[in-house]
Amino acid sequence: MKPVTGTPPRTARGFTLVELLVVIAVISILMGLLLPAVQAVREAARRTSCFNNLRQMGLGLHNYHDTFGCFPPGGIEPRSPRYPAGRQLAWSVFLLPFVEQQPLYDRIDTGQAFDAPDNADAAATVLPLYICPSAPQDAATVPERGRCHYGGIYGERITGPNSPPKGVMLYDRAVRIAEIRDGTSSTLIIAEDCDFTDGQWINGRNVFDQAFAINQAPAFENDIRSKHPEGANGLFCDGSVRFLPETLDLPTLAAICTRNGGEVVGEF
Repeated sequence: MKPVTGTPPRTARGFTLVELLVVIAVISILMGLLLPAVQAVREAARRTSCFNNLRQMGLGLHNYHDTFGCFPPGGIEPRSPRYPAGRQLAWSVFLLPFVEQQPLYDRIDTGQAFDAPDNADAAATVLPLYICPSAPQDAATVPERGRCHYGGIYGERITGPNSPPKGVMLYDRAVRIAEIRDGTSSTLIIAEDCDFTDGQWINGRNVFDQAFAINQAPAFENDIRSKHPEGANGLFCDGSVRFLPETLDLPTLAAICTRNGGEVVGEF
């Protein structure tokens, strides 16, 4: 018999331990390089969405002004120890018909308080317009109430007491553009506050007088704060939206929170 000849069978060759470790290390490095870029892109998209929320509010505010000759009040009948039975309805309630939310506005009895039982169903509605996508997406800080991550500018306490209030969003008083003597492009009307523990779109507590640098207020305050890196978005009375950096100096921040302080505001 002739001997069997031919190519010997090949044996399967796997990865060695060293090769496997090298592959894992390379993948880890690539992930480490790509993850921050992916997160940055996602945050840029969220910041743009927040920006667009404010732009829509700005259009609604100017449509309101065209209809009534003034911006909505920051709130009506705020509660206090001397007046505990106030309705305390917010600017964000009266803006609803001008931001394509007429059906929701029709469900609210504005003759009753924000927390009246008859308003409970409407008050629980979560409106994407009033939610910043960079903020924690809890449905409501107060149970059964729609969250609001934006507040009206009542004034500032950086340079001195806010008495009388210096801003545009006032209680029980509507401000006309003609009263904004500092200029609509230099005066804030709405800004972000993602950390206010009682931020609700129906509750008239969502106004504030700025007292701290941006993103620096303590938890108990209602102030300009966001979850965007290095600043927050703000809506000006001319309808423009700008990013307010944390590095914005306090005199300039105070100036843009007043309607007729006579300050000269430069570029920022």
